[in-house]
Amino acid sequence: MAKSSSKSATTAKGGAPRINIGIGEKDRAAIAQGLSRLLADTYTLYLTTHNFHWNVTGPMFNSLHAMFMAQYTELWNAVDPVAERIRSLGHAAPGSYAEFGKLTSLADAPATPPQALEMVRILVEGHEAVARTARALFPLADKAGDEPTADLLTQRLTVHEQTAWMLRSLLED
Repeated sequence: MAKSSSKSATTAKGGAPRINIGIGEKDRAAIAQGLSRLLADTYTLYLTTHNFHWNVTGPMFNSLHAMFMAQYTELWNAVDPVAERIRSLGHAAPGSYAEFGKLTSLADAPATPPQALEMVRILVEGHEAVARTARALFPLADKAGDEPTADLLTQRLTVHEQTAWMLRSLLED
């Protein structure tokens, strides 16, 4: 077989193979941008939940402390699959506080820890916001035929909607 001195049509700049997974560059970029927002929201909610785990006080301390730990652990385990999906699409995953601050739709945790039930309310709003971020990405994934991203979004929506429901239940009389 003869070797060619010119780069193959399947080789990108720098000699790395071009990404050819059946999703065009424009769609991959748009999906990666949406996943970057989801990653930022997830990481921000992780930080807030961990903060509340450390700082919760009052008569519900034991149950909330344990619940918040289960929730921040789940969120921590969620960031890697989201970031790796972004990488699979050929884009860099954001990974700094500055980038997350620009991308997230969530407010930062209050500087002074709120009362326990206010923490619960803030986390309800956070999980609902992350669910909205994930849901907004479905049309892009669907249009591109990006089933792995759609599956990831479905998994994340299930967790965030269920967690919001459980937290909301603590606020009911």
